[in-house]
Amino acid sequence: MKLEAVDFNADNAAELFVESLRETGFGVLRNHPIQQKMVDDIYTSWQAFFDSEEKNNFVYNKGTQDGFFPSTVSEVAKGHKKKDIKEYFHYYPWGQCPAHLKQQLADYYAAAGNLAETLLGWVEQYSPEDVSKLYSQTLSSMVENSEQTLLRVLHYPPLKGDEEPDAIRAAAHEDINLLTILPAANEPGLQVKGKDGNWIDVPCDFGNLIVNIGDMLQEASGGYFPSTTHRVINPQGADQTKSRISLPLFLHPNPDVVLSERHTAKSYLQERLRELGVI
Repeated sequence: MKLEAVDFNADNAAELFVESLRETGFGVLRNHPIQQKMVDDIYTSWQAFFDSEEKNNFVYNKGTQDGFFPSTVSEVAKGHKKKDIKEYFHYYPWGQCPAHLKQQLADYYAAAGNLAETLLGWVEQYSPEDVSKLYSQTLSSMVENSEQTLLRVLHYPPLKGDEEPDAIRAAAHEDINLLTILPAANEPGLQVKGKDGNWIDVPCDFGNLIVNIGDMLQEASGGYFPSTTHRVINPQGADQTKSRISLPLFLHPNPDVVLSERHTAKSYLQERLRELGVI
């Protein structure tokens, strides 16, 4: 199986995109509205941020989960014991952010959020009737004005050779949210687990936009849309000396949104944060 990029402007883009989500848990878009220069500028400026000591002035707030998360408190993926080899910054419009970088992230957050609402509309359009009946409200309205949608700037530092055995940049996991919007990173490494159990490289051509299903959409759709397992593997050879920057936008519903008989968005998120050990 190979993930094929869908032309955002094609007449059948919505249908092809949702079909890819259904079959693989991922969709890859090209010719989409997110400006490549905007993404490139963020990668450049945030690489400088992570290389500096300035990051230590923005250490995360445990209660609100915004700010800089150093590698010492990196996530342990559900079902794993080793911390991921990464550090990251959580940006919310209401949260802390270096003043000289805030507008850059605010512009991207707005652009990616607008696109994400369009993509949720596509998902709803091509949901079978029996699946649509499960949604407590329209998918796009679930995220309308949500203060929980999270932009994460991820930095995977160069490998030094002293990493813990079996530790990788991001261990196999599923996302918790509805959809994740991810511009292709500046270095390869993202893989998705296929239905046959084999790992598939996600196309990393710069300019592609990668979208994957999170657990909340799986929950809301009664399992029709699968939250697919993915990971970021360690580079080999000379590439071990390279950093990797990525920029996922995690599209979160408002806390009181009913996902299923079992969960609201808030109860599901709190359960996952406890599992990850970050609260």
